[in-house]
Amino acid sequence: MKKPDQKYLSDLIKTKAKALGFYSCGISKATHLPEDAEHLSKWLQDGKHAEMTYMENHFEKRTDPRKLMEGTKSVISVLFNYYPEKQLPDQNNYKISKYAYGTDYHFVLKKKLKDLITFINTEEPGVNARAFVDSAPVLDRAWAAKSGLGWIGKNTCLITKEQGSYFFIGEIITDQELDYDKKVVPNHCGGCSRCIDACPTNALKEYTLDSNKCISNWTIEYKGKEIPEKFEGNFRDWIFGCDICQDVCPWNRLSEPHNEPEFKLSDQLLKITKPEWEKLTEERFSEIFKNSPVKRTGYKGLKRNIRFLSSSNLT
Repeated sequence: MKKPDQKYLSDLIKTKAKALGFYSCGISKATHLPEDAEHLSKWLQDGKHAEMTYMENHFEKRTDPRKLMEGTKSVISVLFNYYPEKQLPDQNNYKISKYAYGTDYHFVLKKKLKDLITFINTEEPGVNARAFVDSAPVLDRAWAAKSGLGWIGKNTCLITKEQGSYFFIGEIITDQELDYDKKVVPNHCGGCSRCIDACPTNALKEYTLDSNKCISNWTIEYKGKEIPEKFEGNFRDWIFGCDICQDVCPWNRLSEPHNEPEFKLSDQLLKITKPEWEKLTEERFSEIFKNSPVKRTGYKGLKRNIRFLSSSNLT
């Protein structure tokens, strides 16, 4: 059987990715990322990763995917839309990030990426490939930008000119040589600074996020018992994550709702109000957030966040 050429196989991969529900797919030659390595190194040295010490691990692998798997030649990047058709009601309610409305994206995207790997092996038997969704030291946004899927904005999110930034990013690294996308999307942030101006904790500078001030870090990654008092009045009712810097981005006016059933906002979440959040039991938490990203902070962490906001609202 004749092997498909690189261009033909690459086109097949992109077509299959779309069929699996991915918004877009781009392919880059696996190599070292010197500029991103320099940026990451400075970010870590400045301590802007806060308590996320895992970011210090595997620096060489983060900046060169060839060190993740022997023989790696290509990086396949995909975007998956998660912008919801319905959002949590604002009235008498707390807020959770849109990415956490449904099933944990790690499970959903990983399955789709594994299906894509199966397809690749059907077309080209014997190909070695690994799928990643925040599950390994990979610079997701850098590879997506390098593959021509968008640009990294001032809010540090990957932004597309067609539909904004509400996307999950995943990768497949493979030892198969493919046809590489060479068209890089220009930066279209221009003189806009809405994301920087809107951040209530001043966590953003141009193209740099200080996790020590980021609401998402404090409500998701932070493992302490109480959130520091210095942030009182600044969390704007966010109890898990924060979408402010994306919500104000002009490019997100173009966002269109996803059609993935597993990311759909549940009726349970739609109906919950502040008094119910504040009386949330561990049993109810497990019921509402089964297979949810919210389980990352856990029941105690979410209750801590709610307690912090409810006490802030009283002062």
